[in-house]
Amino acid sequence: MNGTAELDSAAEPGSAKSDADPHALEDEGDIAADYIEELLDICDLDGDIDIDARGGRAYVSVNSSEDSNLRLLSQPDTVQALQELTRLAVQTKTGGFSRLILDVGGSRKIREAELARLVASAVDRLEVGGEASVALDPMSSYERKVVHDLVAERGFVSNSEGEGRDRHTVITAA
Repeated sequence: MNGTAELDSAAEPGSAKSDADPHALEDEGDIAADYIEELLDICDLDGDIDIDARGGRAYVSVNSSEDSNLRLLSQPDTVQALQELTRLAVQTKTGGFSRLILDVGGSRKIREAELARLVASAVDRLEVGGEASVALDPMSSYERKVVHDLVAERGFVSNSEGEGRDRHTVITAA
């Protein structure tokens, strides 16, 4: 097993333990990798698992060097569901909150490219001057973090608004 995945830098309850102790993040990654490996075995899928710890999060990536059926698990909704199940498995073993990020078959990079296109479109609309702000559809905290970073790179301002599943990002001019 190796290791890489992505996480949101927004503060979550119980994340201080992980931020302060890199060994706790390594443990989260190992537990998550074991869980994902068992799942792949059950599904009879091949995949290489990479583990990384950065920015107070454990990242777990599942990739395949060959043409496998791993792409069946790489749909955004499926990755999100698998991430939540994996976080629950980690939380059950550690007793602490997990901010683990899971990537399957490069789905995170694909989603980041989609988010970059969304931000570019929103910024274009703002630059034309037809709108004072542009609200994006609701998305996960990780995706909102990516959007906030992309918006800041373009010199605009973004804020998260709403609660729960309705939480979304609103982009305005600086």
